Amino acid sequence: MSFNNLDTLYRQVIMDHYKNPRNKGVIEGDVLTVDMNNPTCGDRIQLQLQVEDGIVQEAKFDGEGCSISMASASMMTQAVKGKKIDEALEMSELFSKMMLGEDVDMDKLSLEDIEALQGVAKFPARIKCATLAWKAMEKGVNEE
Repeated sequence: MSFNNLDTLYRQVIMDHYKNPRNKGVIEGDVLTVDMNNPTCGDRIQLQLQVEDGIVQEAKFDGEGCSISMASASMMTQAVKGKKIDEALEMSELFSKMMLGEDVDMDKLSLEDIEALQGVAKFPARIKCATLAWKAMEKGVNEE
């Protein structure tokens, strides 16, 4: 697949998550809730995680922001559900490295749709948008 075709595919994946967000909503009951915002662009997110026995059972988000931040939140909530907290944090670390343009072993952890966001690394002003939901997840599980 040529670079242009791959770039187009990644844009389609991002826009699909933005227009049809997965796991958007509220979890009822006693859950971890983290509110975060990006003061530079106004993105804001409320992330809720239901963690039982060290495993993320449910993850939902609500908020508003650009296509990158909302698509990233959608992808992140899909990726961490069913994962052990350590695995979720490792995915977050890998994602952050990818956003900073560092070489990452993509085979080490399957990022699935998240890989579509790797082009954001070319736009430093958008990296905070892409990592907002991930930082919220890190904050939530580290405070538990």
